Amino acid sequence: MLHRLLIISILGVLSGCALMKDGVVVRMQGNLNANTYTPPSNTAARMQTVPVGNYCNYGDPKVGIVDVDGVILNRNMTGFGSMGENPVALFREKLDAAASDPSIRAIVLRINSPGGGVTATDAMRHDLEAFKARTGVPVIASFQDLGAGGAYYLALSADVIVAQPTSITGGVGVILNLYNLVEALNLQSVAPTPIRSGDHIDLGSPIKLAEDDDREILQGIADEYHARFRAAVQTARPQRLPVQIEDFDGRVFLAPEALDRGLIDQIGYLDDALMLAKQMAGLPPDARVALFRRCNDRALTIYDVTPNIPTQNSLFPLSIPGLDRAQLPTFLYMWQPEPLLEKTGGR
Repeated sequence: MLHRLLIISILGVLSGCALMKDGVVVRMQGNLNANTYTPPSNTAARMQTVPVGNYCNYGDPKVGIVDVDGVILNRNMTGFGSMGENPVALFREKLDAAASDPSIRAIVLRINSPGGGVTATDAMRHDLEAFKARTGVPVIASFQDLGAGGAYYLALSADVIVAQPTSITGGVGVILNLYNLVEALNLQSVAPTPIRSGDHIDLGSPIKLAEDDDREILQGIADEYHARFRAAVQTARPQRLPVQIEDFDGRVFLAPEALDRGLIDQIGYLDDALMLAKQMAGLPPDARVALFRRCNDRALTIYDVTPNIPTQNSLFPLSIPGLDRAQLPTFLYMWQPEPLLEKTGGR
């Protein structure tokens, strides 16, 4: 019997499913729907509250943190050191968990991201708006290092945007990374011989020189995406007057200038955003804070981040869309001073 208990204990530690000491843990079953406290299984996800404390009432009203970190792409992040999660799918899962738990009275979006795919961030913003309509709970966006591009686009659906004094935000623009490999292939005596039907089926291919009409088509798409982003800013933040063209040319701003331009609502830290969320929800200052995590992904503080970067890509970090049909270029709402950032999203 003793041997059996020892084996079970070892397996529990290896699976990363041990409970936090004195912590308050609510297991999430299936699609992260909240149940009453039960021991977590290897595959279940759970909601856990921080900081660690001695609390007995697991149903106490609380503020939920939904974290958005890194490059946002609608694909699974795979590789060593990665949890293998799809940021878009996981975001929806956490919102569904919060919506199904009546103890969650407010949400803080803890954002630290340069943005990501146009469609990926648009889907997340749509899900956030549906969550607000469904629950009526206040949502506060809290920027850490970065809240730019598609991350800022997502935050526009929050009730209040709070940025740290050193946060970088803005980046209202669109980028599509394309490469010209024609000369490189010529140096290697490689001659592409595609067979195609349709003059523009290989639009943006790196193995042919872009013609004027090719660029015009892609530019038109980028302009439409940019107009959509600009309209979202103007609709969500009608108080920002007068309209300044610099707000929409893709540049980024430090928090104080972003506040002057009406792009954010106030400057403060994550603790300030949490306190604001409690006030808006009518909760006491000592109300608990909850994060949503997989069984082997522990969160002991409000700043914990799920590792989700495919580190094997560092062996060949340059992203060259078009060489592999599985890694096609993506229109991005993203502050991107150099193209290697996209590789950190697994592309």
